Amino acid sequence: MDIVTAITGASGALYAQRFIQGLVAAGVNVHLVISPLGRRLLHDEMGLETPDLEVLAGTNKHTITLYSYNDVGAKIASGSFMHDGMVIVPCSSNSLCQIAHGLGDNLINRAAAVTIKERRRLVIAHREMPLSPMDVTAYKLLTDAGTIIAPCNPGLYLNPTTLGEMVDFVAGKLLDLVGVRHALDTRYDPKQPRPPVRYDDIVGTIKS
Repeated sequence: MDIVTAITGASGALYAQRFIQGLVAAGVNVHLVISPLGRRLLHDEMGLETPDLEVLAGTNKHTITLYSYNDVGAKIASGSFMHDGMVIVPCSSNSLCQIAHGLGDNLINRAAAVTIKERRRLVIAHREMPLSPMDVTAYKLLTDAGTIIAPCNPGLYLNPTTLGEMVDFVAGKLLDLVGVRHALDTRYDPKQPRPPVRYDDIVGTIKS
């Protein structure tokens, strides 16, 4: 499989890292683009001065091809490049609205536009709250065009006890949406109830 993956400047670098690790573990060829603010995100939230493919991949970084954000002539910007889907994680509101309105002045936007026009799967993991009216309009435009909007909203019904489990929930959902098998613990099974969690024991009490 070939999956195009983009990282933009919304909070949530761990979501991107875990998703990419899942792709690499499954033997997927990852075609990666990182926006300038996405690079800042990796620095601010993960301490990476430059995109470190070994840190992002976790195992075999050689299955990742890194493209220049400004290279709108790269092969993933062409409809003739066959791939199995594109995921933007995390996706900022800026990128969300640009893609919804057809702007293609960088490789992320251009690859997304091509994915839409070729009727391939585009998954946008938007990471923002609350939503602005422009975000809501973009959601509608992109959904009508066949895009899957998958906000980074981890479910709590599996009773997670660590941040990693919450990140896995989102990463596993994104992997599911592009048909990549994974071993992340994300499946709900009513026959296997999980012990309740007292969240005060995890995060402490909220101070007034």
